[in-house]
Amino acid sequence: MSSVDYSERIPNNVSLAHDRRLQRALEQWQPHFLGWWREMGPHGFDTSQVYLRTAVAVDAAGWATFDYVRMADYRWGIFLAEGEPGKAIEFGIHKGQPVWKEVPGDYRGALRRLIVTQGDTEPASVEQQRLLGGSCPSLYDLRNLFQINVEEARHLLAMVYLLQAYFGRDGREEAEELLNRRSGDSDKPRILGAFNEPTPDWLALYMFTFFTDRDGRFQLASLAESGFDPLSRTCRFMLTEEAHHMFVGDTGVGRVVKRTCELMREHDTDRVRPYGGIDLDLLQRYLNFHFSVSLDLFGSELSTNAANYYSMGLKGRFRESQLEDDHRLQESAYPVLEVEEGRLVTREQPALTALNERLRDNYVDDCQKGVDRWNRTIKAAGIDFELKLPHRAFNRRIGRFADLWVTPQGRVLEEAEWRRLQDQWLPTQADRELVLSLMHPVWQPGKFAGWIAPPLRGINGRPIDFEYVRFD
Repeated sequence: MSSVDYSERIPNNVSLAHDRRLQRALEQWQPHFLGWWREMGPHGFDTSQVYLRTAVAVDAAGWATFDYVRMADYRWGIFLAEGEPGKAIEFGIHKGQPVWKEVPGDYRGALRRLIVTQGDTEPASVEQQRLLGGSCPSLYDLRNLFQINVEEARHLLAMVYLLQAYFGRDGREEAEELLNRRSGDSDKPRILGAFNEPTPDWLALYMFTFFTDRDGRFQLASLAESGFDPLSRTCRFMLTEEAHHMFVGDTGVGRVVKRTCELMREHDTDRVRPYGGIDLDLLQRYLNFHFSVSLDLFGSELSTNAANYYSMGLKGRFRESQLEDDHRLQESAYPVLEVEEGRLVTREQPALTALNERLRDNYVDDCQKGVDRWNRTIKAAGIDFELKLPHRAFNRRIGRFADLWVTPQGRVLEEAEWRRLQDQWLPTQADRELVLSLMHPVWQPGKFAGWIAPPLRGINGRPIDFEYVRFD
């Protein structure tokens, strides 16, 4: 199963050639997918040759092979991680039973909803980022953007494969709808709010790939625990690609922080806007926005849907097999932040309904590690400033805090006061216009825009001044 058949119209390691019905269904869908890519994929780079990685196998030696590929010729494929003989379901009421190779009939609707929701996020991010190539800060960054775009599009195909292989007519209809919705469209928006927000500049891209793609990592990791084996194996392979997306965000923000610190020291000022840089307090406001929007992606703090998915064996916890409990959670509790008479208090709640909050806690802890890395750069420059994650109740639109007006420090305010102060905490129109004014493309190999530092190293052992993108 590790090798990928590139002789097929749709490269795959799922023996697609032996399932003519499925092959026909996917090949009928593929022209619509390619039409979506031409309309909503990266704008203006169809003939460019990009130094991309492409899977030729799903084992460690083959899933990332690098070479130049014309954007218009990229081969999207269907790849599942290797199966595990004798694998059993590790949680829920079916714990210990063999994993399912086919959809369990009683759970058909719930499983389809999970796959559709995950699948909808993949094309959404491509749509959000489609115009960024024209303002790239370097060829290195442009190549990284395109790597993300082609992989998110492949992740869409991965979810469509599951829909069409296992859900019949319903699956085919859902697959079409994944191509009909559009990020930010007032009539047919994407399902989740964060994927309807604009990504107009590269600072927003780096924040998105750090915070929102990190949510994707935790959602995929939870689905990778699924008792439905095809979904589990699909998500396990997607996770190998998702790591690069978060790397782009982590190092991207880190490079902006580094360049800002360099300009602050060079000009002996805490305001680097006049020198073509991005001030640290502006970075904080972008961080506040993207973190809070991404927190909403985990859903309500207490959720019967999440409890049902877990009990059914469809969606587990992050690194489920490493947790030391009964993996059924019928009698367990978990601390959850709640609102009580206008105050934020922590209460023990049933662990089964608090699964969203537990996953959000895992996510917050992981985000903090990245913020700590950025702060070490600031401290090493001798600058008295610290980036901070805002309180989890800040600027929320989903869950128990949706109607609460909470500061980044966790203080509950009246709405009027919060709105009076919000420009201190969230990006203003002037902030966004300033950042946009810096977005001038840099096309020369080894050159970088003045608001961002070069990376420490290149991609796949190549030098920083490597020609990562070739223009026809």
